[in-house]
Amino acid sequence: MTAKPPVPPFTRESAVRKARLAEDAWNSRDPARVALAYTQDSRWRNRAEFITGRAEIVAFLTRKWQRELDYRLIKEVWAYEARRIAVRFAYEWHDDSGNWFRSYGNENWEFDDDGLMSARHASVNDRPIAAAERLFHWPSGRRPDDCPGLSALGL
Repeated sequence: MTAKPPVPPFTRESAVRKARLAEDAWNSRDPARVALAYTQDSRWRNRAEFITGRAEIVAFLTRKWQRELDYRLIKEVWAYEARRIAVRFAYEWHDDSGNWFRSYGNENWEFDDDGLMSARHASVNDRPIAAAERLFHWPSGRRPDDCPGLSALGL
């Protein structure tokens, strides 16, 4: 198993770094890449769906990004301690009919000694928005360092 620094116990700085690495991976929209940050037997609750293990994570993310087009995500650390990090997030996407949404949520993460996520609990709500209300306009992929975060955007 390959370690995924930063590893627990987390400091404010390492928790923020871990959240940014997760954001970057999810913005790649590459399910196989994202799954490598989780333990082989990682347990997820995402909305009403329960997922266990990397194969199910890849399948879930593949379905997600086939439906949530032009996905762009920002994560922000809310709290942290030893092996756990809580983040809040928002992401924008549209469906295949061109309807735009901003999804808001919270995630609670728990990590093993190697910095791999062993548990992820996510609560998410979707809000329809007009295309003109979009705030996340960077090119597909990693959010640029000079692009504001959630607090700076008033979210």
